[in-house]
Amino acid sequence: MYDVALLSVPLMAAVVGWLTNWLAIQMSFYPVQFIGVGLVGWQGVIPRKAEKMAHICIDRTLQQFGDLNAVYQKLEPQRIVEQVVSQVTPRMDEYIDEVMYEIQPVLWDNLPLFLRNRIYQWAREQLPSRVEELVEDFGDDLDELVDLKALLSRELEKQPDMMNRIFQQAGAVELQSVINRGAIIGGILGAVLVPLWTHYPEPWLLPLGGFVVGFVTNWIAINLIFSPLRPRRFLFWKIQGLFLRRQPEISDVWAKLVAEELITVEKVADAMINGSQGDRTRAIIQKHLRPLLDNSVIMKLTAQVTMGMTGYTELQRVMNQKAVLATGDVFSDPAFNRERAPVVAEVLSGQMKALKPDEFQDILRPAFREEELQLMLVGGIFGALAGLLQFLSFVGI
Repeated sequence: MYDVALLSVPLMAAVVGWLTNWLAIQMSFYPVQFIGVGLVGWQGVIPRKAEKMAHICIDRTLQQFGDLNAVYQKLEPQRIVEQVVSQVTPRMDEYIDEVMYEIQPVLWDNLPLFLRNRIYQWAREQLPSRVEELVEDFGDDLDELVDLKALLSRELEKQPDMMNRIFQQAGAVELQSVINRGAIIGGILGAVLVPLWTHYPEPWLLPLGGFVVGFVTNWIAINLIFSPLRPRRFLFWKIQGLFLRRQPEISDVWAKLVAEELITVEKVADAMINGSQGDRTRAIIQKHLRPLLDNSVIMKLTAQVTMGMTGYTELQRVMNQKAVLATGDVFSDPAFNRERAPVVAEVLSGQMKALKPDEFQDILRPAFREEELQLMLVGGIFGALAGLLQFLSFVGI
């Protein structure tokens, strides 16, 4: 009976290896939000380090590519001009009416229809050239106008599970492989415990052995993800860190999610207008819109004669405000954002795939390195508890 019970040691060790690896993976992802009181509690390693990993990733990809301005050129600025013109032109008369009714409703109602039509026509004719210069100006200064790290931080705060989804979508097979290998490694370590327990049946041996099994299998699980850095031959197998081996797939998934949910045209435009450099963005818009008023002799004379210089200045201010609001409307178009997303994704994915293995590893590894000792200790504690239960079962035999 006792000999049969001894055979349960490798089996229990295999269960411990599987369970602690499963637990390590789960603790990497969950909970998404911190659960606990004060310093006592836990948040998944990846959600907690998502912002740091995203910043490193963007730094590395843009470092390879140049800067945000270079990415902007890939978006085809002329296509952006066409989008703005196509969206604004049909509403140009409406925008002008809204501005004028806000400043001088009586004047605008009493202005002869042919003069109003001339103003509408002038604005529509001038719009393409104004927008083209405006878009070109933005392209030159985009890296300074958009705080990309602040944008990422804000969006990841709203979507703390974003990095989880990247890992889970790209590495589901590898993560399950890590868990399954924990059972094999645990079983092997458990088999080593059998002769030790036979010769030294001390009360502390099985709990200590269980701790070692849980600790070591978690250590191996983490290292299987990131090591070896480059492919190596071991007998008939070629081995490499599981996520390093999946660099192309992870790059594609990361780039797709970022382009569709984080760095969209709409969100970049919002960051330009409402971010830390919003005043500068609005000044650029004002610079390119001013000619719509100043170069329209009819509009300028009519406004200055009827409203005076102060009223004319107020007209410019309101017109700038309307332009900023219209910009938000233009770039919030879902169809346009969907169309441009693959362009951004292609840029980011291409640069991530071009990273060397050590550079790619540096995006992911630092986050785990800070937490891996805790993950291994938790595995060891669960293993020790399993070993203690097994010892108590032996005592009862």
